[in-house]
Amino acid sequence: MSAFTRGLAAALSLAFAMPAMAEITVTDLDGRTVTLDRVPDRVALGFYYEDYLAVAGAAGADKIVALSRAPWADWRPGQWAVYTARFPQLKGLPDFGNADDNTFSVEALIAARPEVAILSSWQTATIGEPGVKQIEDAGIKVVAIDYNAQTLERHLLSTRVLGAVMGQPERSEQLAAMYETRTADTLARVAKAGPSHRKIYVELAQKGPGEIGNSYGNGMWAGVIDLVGGENIAKGQVKNWGPLSPEYVLAQQPDVILLAGSEWLNKPEAVILGFGATDELAQSKMAAYTTRPGWSDLPAVQTKQVFGIYHGGNRTLSDFVYARAIAKALYPEAFADVDPAAELADYYKTWMPVAADGLFIDQLK
Repeated sequence: MSAFTRGLAAALSLAFAMPAMAEITVTDLDGRTVTLDRVPDRVALGFYYEDYLAVAGAAGADKIVALSRAPWADWRPGQWAVYTARFPQLKGLPDFGNADDNTFSVEALIAARPEVAILSSWQTATIGEPGVKQIEDAGIKVVAIDYNAQTLERHLLSTRVLGAVMGQPERSEQLAAMYETRTADTLARVAKAGPSHRKIYVELAQKGPGEIGNSYGNGMWAGVIDLVGGENIAKGQVKNWGPLSPEYVLAQQPDVILLAGSEWLNKPEAVILGFGATDELAQSKMAAYTTRPGWSDLPAVQTKQVFGIYHGGNRTLSDFVYARAIAKALYPEAFADVDPAAELADYYKTWMPVAADGLFIDQLK
């Protein structure tokens, strides 16, 4: 843990040693100092839905008064179905739009009358300082968090900031400690194993084998691969995300292929993973990718080192599991006793208000 992280943790602990009605002051992930009069009862939630519930607990669902709906309901429909079955009130909440497609409405957020808007750093970047100021001028506090960076420090800080804002400093500290411990164990195993020199290719498996999906050169899955010392063939080829040419992938001869799947609707060729997903369907969709021209000769395909991995598990507190799954593919002996699927089930049982029923990690048979 860095000195900065330890300092923040100590400051938060000190703050919550005071009476429950004391002011809450945090430095959010945009670097802004935000002070709330008390733990809010009304929250507008922009992203990181599962992380919010992990930190705030099931009671946190009752405090949500507005959502950026599309990134949950449309991007992760299986996940949305599970959570709305547990918390049916989520279905009827006002939607303040999506920063990703320029439908984000500051006015709609303000109309829901939250006390605080918990947004991702990429959402605050999209609406810019004028948008943040408009929300603040309406008497609503804006707190930015950031799990997208895929760094240990920002994961831990985001968790502790959420805990401070939602009056759950002890719970958030336990989550942060768990995440840091698991990450440290992963890194220790990787260091002991030494460089794997195995090339890895990740593709967003949304469009099917007939069309090349995005790979990741920085952040997202690239951040996880960097963490565990994989040789990501997209690094230096795409700035953040974008497709790699088929010829380049063949020339690189990847040893491991990750197909990032999800619960996409109306994507008949996609690799379906996540809540409600089945191995039978995932296997057939992953196998279809291996029929691409030249893929049968790739080392990853020859040795069945083709994996499906849940795209909705990225940029979350549960992504330590996927880091361990990727590390296990790169260093099988070092992670022989690690069962990422079991660790994910345990994470949900311990921290989440729903069970991880479905398929989140798979390997081509």
